[in-house]
Amino acid sequence: MNLKIAVLAGDGIGPEIMEQGVAVLNAVATKFGHKVSYEEALCGAHAIDVVGDPFPDETFKVCEEADAVLFASVGDPKYDNNPSAKVRPEQGLLAMRKKLGLFANIRPVTTFDCLVHKSPLKDELVKGADFICIRELTGGMYFGKKQEPTYNETLGTEDALDTNYYSRPEVERILKVAYQYALQRKKHVTVVDKANVLASSRLWRKVAQEVASQYPEVTTDYMYVDNASMRMIQEPRFFDVMVTENTFGDILTDEGSCITGSMGLLPSASTGTSTPVFEPIHGSWPQAKGLNIANPLAQILSVAMLFEYFDLKKEGDLIREAVNASLNSNVRTPEIQVEGGAKYGTKEVGSWIVDYIKKA
Repeated sequence: MNLKIAVLAGDGIGPEIMEQGVAVLNAVATKFGHKVSYEEALCGAHAIDVVGDPFPDETFKVCEEADAVLFASVGDPKYDNNPSAKVRPEQGLLAMRKKLGLFANIRPVTTFDCLVHKSPLKDELVKGADFICIRELTGGMYFGKKQEPTYNETLGTEDALDTNYYSRPEVERILKVAYQYALQRKKHVTVVDKANVLASSRLWRKVAQEVASQYPEVTTDYMYVDNASMRMIQEPRFFDVMVTENTFGDILTDEGSCITGSMGLLPSASTGTSTPVFEPIHGSWPQAKGLNIANPLAQILSVAMLFEYFDLKKEGDLIREAVNASLNSNVRTPEIQVEGGAKYGTKEVGSWIVDYIKKA
């Protein structure tokens, strides 16, 4: 198979973990006889510094013409700590999602037996947890009408506005993605909303009940987001496929990192009407930039999801096997290493996995 990959390394630790992701992708492609070409493009704070735009038109064109996008991270403290900044790195991420029509974010939360002790939750709660969060990605407050903090003469103080807008077609299409995943798994969907308070959530609940009737073989339950966040901690094995709106999904999937023991273990895929994007769920961790301590496994597992998107299951399976082998061999970056274990950095973990793939 021939694949054309757009590479968006972004900011902070992005270039370091991307290097390992591409190395793994190349190793698998060579082993299975695939031809892969790459085109790098600017995004995030790096793109702002160079061209003044976190997702320039040139980057959009590169992504649009690729078969898939491998993305790392965006974000920089000089923008995070400046409330008056007109342009922010994260705007590039939102622009990429919107322009590429990436309405479905697929975030698997899977535990590794050898790492359950790293979770702040009890081992007996965490072990065996395996679910997917399907997050709507191009609607809600992140994209609704906004008003930046402005002095309101009537109130005599500043006010601001974010609009949580959803339409029926937006809700229907993401729900159908969730049910398609459920059919391939344990046939259980949990719809997460806040229908007791929010009008947008009542639309979600109404549409979800209609869509659920089209999938009688799937068990459907409905859960308010506050209850869902507690249930994820109290009984993570309850969930199979969770589907929710943009803001709730962003928060809940980060909470999912507590279940696995590290945010550096969670990959994701964003799909829709154009080129799919594969990325770790974590941020740019600028404090770790250049220190060779960032965990590359989420980036590497995102490569596994990339192969699986193109129905290359054996390729994805080999990457997952290599990741499991590295963890079981205690080849781990500092945040998940066992006490007294050998020291491995970003590069060393990536190299070990590449060698495993070559020898497999």
